Amino acid sequence: MITNATLDFLRELKLNNDRGWFELHKKEYQHAYGEFLDTVVKLILAIGEFDKDIAGSHLDPKSCIMRINRDVRFSKDKSPYKTNFFAFINRGGRKAPFGGYYFHIAPGESFIGGGIYMPEPAVLDLLRGEIDRHFSEWHSIISKKEFISRFPKGVEPSGALKRPPKGYEATNPAVEYLKFKGYYTQQFLSDREVTDSSLVKHLADTFLASKPMIDFLNRAL
Repeated sequence: MITNATLDFLRELKLNNDRGWFELHKKEYQHAYGEFLDTVVKLILAIGEFDKDIAGSHLDPKSCIMRINRDVRFSKDKSPYKTNFFAFINRGGRKAPFGGYYFHIAPGESFIGGGIYMPEPAVLDLLRGEIDRHFSEWHSIISKKEFISRFPKGVEPSGALKRPPKGYEATNPAVEYLKFKGYYTQQFLSDREVTDSSLVKHLADTFLASKPMIDFLNRAL
């Protein structure tokens, strides 16, 4: 279970993002990380109840979690640490190209969702092709009542082209989605929801609503 202690740690880290402070508060970090890891372990089991690909992947929960250290080599912001915890649960592991389920916590900025965010060009071409060939099915999936109730904004793009991608006409019925550079859903969580004892159930129920979309995307890969 995620407690207020974890959110407090992330809040303080945002105000004191330097190695000296972090080393002095290593125990608090380890406690916060432990709570997040425990939640991810439970999430993998819960998702595995309805997603056989996750159940059969034998995922290492730690490998699903992003490192807290930032890569600052090409960034003007040299803050050494991320001020959130983030996990991506998909078949094949976090670095595989497949769509999956993600969970991000940060005080006042937590969210969950699923899909494929900013795929490589070759992967994006495959996704666009699948949507083009099976647009009626795609539209039906993302128009379902349960999907819309969980994700009022529907499918969101990780950036979009101004014009149709090469090989597609502006009159294509799927053109709105063919312009997308990624396909994902998002639902924001309050701090109260993050620390609620029913968090894992809520996340699993929400992920279940996004599974048909994720399955559609993954079959193209």
